[in-house]
Amino acid sequence: MDAQEIFKKVRKIEIKTRGLSNQIFSGEYHSVFKGRGMAFSEVREYQFGDDIRNIDWNVTARFNNPYVKIFEEERELTVMLIIDVSGSNNFGTNKQLKQEVVTEIAAILSFSAIQNNDKVGVIFFSDKIEKFIPPKKGTTHILRIIRELIDFKAENQGTNISEALRYLSNVIKKKSTAFLISDFMDIGFEKAVQIANYKHDLIAIRVTDERETELPNVGLVQMLDAETGITKWIDTSNAAIRRHYANEVRAKMDYLDNLFGRFGVDMAKVYTGRDYVKPLMNLFKKRESRK
Repeated sequence: MDAQEIFKKVRKIEIKTRGLSNQIFSGEYHSVFKGRGMAFSEVREYQFGDDIRNIDWNVTARFNNPYVKIFEEERELTVMLIIDVSGSNNFGTNKQLKQEVVTEIAAILSFSAIQNNDKVGVIFFSDKIEKFIPPKKGTTHILRIIRELIDFKAENQGTNISEALRYLSNVIKKKSTAFLISDFMDIGFEKAVQIANYKHDLIAIRVTDERETELPNVGLVQMLDAETGITKWIDTSNAAIRRHYANEVRAKMDYLDNLFGRFGVDMAKVYTGRDYVKPLMNLFKKRESRK
């Protein structure tokens, strides 16, 4: 893809996702992801009605007059996008690849974050950390993130969610709001989710395709696993095979629901070719209702 093509794609995604963010998400985002905690601002003389717990005894002793500490809400958050760039994201049967949906969702979250005066950073991962973009503010930074999402070529094809979450906790020292965006083809990342969610506010967004949930009856089909490179012939006309596949998919969905539910991690489920606004809005509203 040449530079002009990338620019056109970035512009197209910017117009669509910035519009959605302005119209729909920014208000919801602002109310759900408010700054946490209070930061010291200044001291002033005690006034009737001030909380005596806020008296600064050192300053009071120095001036022989009571002084209180004034605090302001810490507005600024750090938002981290932990984005799966493994081989399975290049799949899609309903007008869109999973990677295209991931790009749009990441762009919407980014624009919503900068309107909230938050920093945004990105971790691209496969079965290793592919790239880290440190958190920053500003539209120029967000456009760089979108450009990377469009044109990024992962070195490896596999998935290692545990590695991505470990890296998050190592490089981001302060608590962040972390969106883990993946199709969750990986297994065995329970402990990593528990540890990451203890330190950060972890949110999962699962992007999948309808054809990954059920096999159509189209006879003998050659199927490629994009992450391992292994090719198999599958007889989709066999009802038992289709049933077995559907049961495996259902078991995986139940596993993810139980895993994230157990550790208090909210999850939105998004499908290629379908509206992703509703599941994201439901995610925000669910979080808002618990406050």
